[in-house]
Amino acid sequence: MDDQTDIHRLAVALIANAQDLARELDWLATLLEVRLKTWFAEPSQSPPLPLAGAKPPALDSSSSTYANFLAEHDFSAAERLIVALALAPHLRPQLLDVLLIRNDITQRGFTEFGGSAASGSGFIPSVETALFLLAGDDLAERLKVSRLFEPGERLARLDVLQAAGVVPGEPLAGGVLRVSQRFLGMVTRGRETGPDYSQHFPARRVDTGMRWEDLVLPEATLAQLEEIRNWLQHGETLLNDWGMSHRLRPGFTSLFYGPPGTGKTLSACLLGKLCDCEVYKIDLSMVVSKYIGETEKNLARVFDQAENQRWILFFDEADALFGKRTTVSDSHDRYANQEVSFLLQRIEEFNGVVILASNLKGNIDDAFLRRFQSVVNFPLPRASDRLRLWREAFPPRVTLDPRLDLPRLAERHELSGGTIMNVSRYASLRALARGDTVIRAADVEEGIRRELNKEGRAL
Repeated sequence: MDDQTDIHRLAVALIANAQDLARELDWLATLLEVRLKTWFAEPSQSPPLPLAGAKPPALDSSSSTYANFLAEHDFSAAERLIVALALAPHLRPQLLDVLLIRNDITQRGFTEFGGSAASGSGFIPSVETALFLLAGDDLAERLKVSRLFEPGERLARLDVLQAAGVVPGEPLAGGVLRVSQRFLGMVTRGRETGPDYSQHFPARRVDTGMRWEDLVLPEATLAQLEEIRNWLQHGETLLNDWGMSHRLRPGFTSLFYGPPGTGKTLSACLLGKLCDCEVYKIDLSMVVSKYIGETEKNLARVFDQAENQRWILFFDEADALFGKRTTVSDSHDRYANQEVSFLLQRIEEFNGVVILASNLKGNIDDAFLRRFQSVVNFPLPRASDRLRLWREAFPPRVTLDPRLDLPRLAERHELSGGTIMNVSRYASLRALARGDTVIRAADVEEGIRRELNKEGRAL
């Protein structure tokens, strides 16, 4: 019944969104027609588009997600037109076909229309397209509208859209109007969606089914995690309501260091789960490049997508990026150090949480350590903590072999929580293969031996 109710509510929400979006696109089509008629009638004296005379649809009485978003953030008519323009290729691509007409003089598209032909068919609008619609040839109006695309303005700050693909040194107007995946998901599917893992966003969303209470860590480590949790829950209040934005950096950066399997990734996931933040694990194999300048570009894609999202960016095995800088002996060393400087700058400007994970604190460059808000140690668990991990490691349906002495195992073998779970998996699969539900002591001992061999240690 609950599932059916949720499906019905989602269907109703999508219908409401579709109705409001259709009205917005109808409004855009009307304004586009007016602008083109005016432009070709008087090409040298095209006035700004009179938005006051063609007001956007009244959505005050609508309860759609789209209408609520516009009302909550008090979008202007110009901003609504820009959003409708950016959504048009996704929702009604034929609406913009008229902008594909060729200029008889230049035998190509009209420069003032901006945009470009899509890879398949249709027209992809750019910032120039929006400037043409809203300002025409009025330079003062163009400058005014251009401000709406700046990083600190509402469209970018709320992660609605951005001017993508702007080449350094070239006009902002050439940037493609790219709607964020989150906003597109909200208005078309009734829910926010994160970016897909790809070369353009080399990160995967990670989460966990475990609870905060399942963490088995020293009190000192838990206390430092609590500091990050406090920032996630109260950092915005501290910066804005308490007036500390001019004294404190906008985000929070932490180093998690310790042996593999001690809970670094799990802790990051649980912080996100507890504070309703998405956690993205960066795939460094797709970030680090041997080609000069490519690593910075790959990192910029990640930080640009994550800006204003309240995401946690988790860099596992961060030594590859954040390791100690080298003495400059050739051009490659110089560029490697430039990568570190670029990272420092992006982290300091980023308004979310960045967590770097490393096996050894000493592997991380001191320049980074000085800028971290916290450095959290994840040691191997003590014997008492290992006993708790052993007791919670096995499935509830199994029976433990009477000869399986968990306190003795905890005292004898200095293992991480991740290693203990690997042993549990091995012994449980052995029981399933035999067709019973008994965890045998011999299988546990064999599992421990296998894990120690992987680490180059003897039983």
